[in-house]
Amino acid sequence: MPDLDMGKYAAFVWPAWAISALVLGALAARALLTARRWSAELKRLEADRPGDRA
Repeated sequence: MPDLDMGKYAAFVWPAWAISALVLGALAARALLTARRWSAELKRLEADRPGDRA
């Protein structure tokens, strides 16, 4: 197990790690939501395409 004691720098290091984790999580969530929106839009456009109905 790594030694996670940062000593006198802990007040700066741990908040930086927390902010970084929050930002990465927010970016991942945003990417997922955007991908779902684009997927829904693609399905809608494919369904509305003329001349493709059997």
